[in-house]
Amino acid sequence: MAFDTRDIRSVFPRFTPEARNANQPIVDLLREIATRKKATPGQIALPWLLAQKPWMVPIPGTRKLQRLEENLGAMATELTPDDLREIDIATSRIKVQGPRGTGQEQYL
Repeated sequence: MAFDTRDIRSVFPRFTPEARNANQPIVDLLREIATRKKATPGQIALPWLLAQKPWMVPIPGTRKLQRLEENLGAMATELTPDDLREIDIATSRIKVQGPRGTGQEQYL
């Protein structure tokens, strides 16, 4: 799958076809947990991210109401200590491919 040139992911190295292929095991893991929790992978990813550090603040961007509703649904998704441990163990075995940004971002 290729991203439209207007899609911001089209310029990020982490979203090249090679990096997405290499990082697919993380998506598969989140999908498995989401199925068990009757949630979406995004609804697992957001609470997992929030559990990492008290100062982390995910900023999920979307232009679609459906994705906003999905993100809000993450607030009702509870991850147990066992869930968090499962994700941490699995992700520690996966080397994420591709830097998070292009190196050209400017932050305020």
